[in-house]
Amino acid sequence: MNTGAPVPDSYYERIDEHRYKPTVHASGAWDPDELHFSPLGGLVVHAIERHLADRTTDRTTDRTTDTGLVIGRISFDILGRLALDECEIQVETVRPGRTIELIEATVLVADRAVVRARAWLLAALDTSAVAGGAPAPLAPPDEVAPWDMASLWPGGYIASVEVRPLAPPQPGRTTAWISTALDLVAGESASPLASYVGLVDTANGIAVRQPPTAWMYPNVDLTLHLYRQPEGRWTGLDTTVVFGGTGHGVTSTVLHDVTGPVGSAHQMLTVRPQPTAGA
Repeated sequence: MNTGAPVPDSYYERIDEHRYKPTVHASGAWDPDELHFSPLGGLVVHAIERHLADRTTDRTTDRTTDTGLVIGRISFDILGRLALDECEIQVETVRPGRTIELIEATVLVADRAVVRARAWLLAALDTSAVAGGAPAPLAPPDEVAPWDMASLWPGGYIASVEVRPLAPPQPGRTTAWISTALDLVAGESASPLASYVGLVDTANGIAVRQPPTAWMYPNVDLTLHLYRQPEGRWTGLDTTVVFGGTGHGVTSTVLHDVTGPVGSAHQMLTVRPQPTAGA
């Protein structure tokens, strides 16, 4: 008889208004005792959206006023080790406005700031008459077979996602669809954007240029630029990884949903050899 605790079906569980507890599914690929940044990035977007909704809610009617602003860019700076522990997310409006607004979020673990995020919100207007310049859509995910990414990377997060590459992954170059059956926060409905962002940081792990057992190349940031709001349960990552000769690298990704491209993402990497045993 199985007497173990039930396996959670989310990446985080809410503790109170601003604090969240990670589940086993949020553990990282470089170190299972750390948070994987993908679901944490989605959680930050979720917290920002709650901040915006609370700010525009009429407490007398409990109705939320749509400001017409959407996130056009969000950047994350990773300030230190992301311990697999409960976190607090503080959100503030840095630059209010009717057509352009800047929001900042800070993630704290053990009262220490570990991530700072800034989101530019822009007015949503009908510019379909002049839209153009985006790359071609990807082949849909139902036309490609899954890949066992957990054979290359450890951690609860990697084990929780479904990865479907459009072709066999190559060193430094892969295009793949990513999805998950898990909720971002237990018992809460996350927006399509928060769910989408919660998978984007996977890009640095799908286009492996060198084996992670021999080399380390964690990212110190993640920046997304969006010209369309993503929809659906699949995140498409058309990813290229470049290592320079002085310990730096860049992961560049064209972002897609099942309808087509939505924007781009970049990650700055610190490239270094894995420490040898006993060194």
